[in-house]
Amino acid sequence: MALGLPHRKIIALDGDGSLLMNLCSLPTIARMKPKNLIHIVFDNEVYEASGSKKTATGAGADLVGLARAAGIGNAHWANSLEEFEKVIRSAVSENELCFIGAKTSTDRVDVPPYPIDEVENKYRFIRHVEKTEGIEILKSNLPASYN
Repeated sequence: MALGLPHRKIIALDGDGSLLMNLCSLPTIARMKPKNLIHIVFDNEVYEASGSKKTATGAGADLVGLARAAGIGNAHWANSLEEFEKVIRSAVSENELCFIGAKTSTDRVDVPPYPIDEVENKYRFIRHVEKTEGIEILKSNLPASYN
């Protein structure tokens, strides 16, 4: 998305478990160096979806260190809300690829389920990008006579 819309600031929200399952994304992001991308990883040190088993970060793995080793030099930890606010403000104001590791608690909050299923949510997002960018992402495969 950041490569396709280089004029827009793109903020990717990720979790430690998700990133650990796809570590190959870090060197790919570093190689492409999208200046408009801020990659935020919320690290609670557990795989919440599978019963709160410890992730590698719970045993000492350093996601910011991994991002730096992959080639993302602008990588920072935020261990408090104040640090997070400072780092995110800086990242938003700059035009440079940024990786932010945000340490979070494992506390769970009772949030009602989102009322739209994930397929409809995807299409809503695509329609929003199409509308705001004036582009067509999903082209109709229907014959012209149906349009």
